[in-house]
Amino acid sequence: MRITWFSDRVEITSPGGPYGAVTVESFGSEGLTDYRNPTLGEAAKALGFIQRFGSGIPRARAALSGNGNPPPEFRVEPTYVHVLIRTAQ
Repeated sequence: MRITWFSDRVEITSPGGPYGAVTVESFGSEGLTDYRNPTLGEAAKALGFIQRFGSGIPRARAALSGNGNPPPEFRVEPTYVHVLIRTAQ
């Protein structure tokens, strides 16, 4: 992952595009999830790093909205996912 912090935005790029049941078109849909390593995913959930699979993007959208930020802007490609988070106006 690459996280770049600017004065007016944060940009996050994650290598690897959508996987399995998640497609470019369905990316970000609440409750829709798939992961490359089920063992690692289950371990992260058991250790408390994940509350519920498929809830992260909707929760981030709600938090940004509650803070007065614009919604996140996603660019989803077959080989990476990029999100742009702008500061509140």
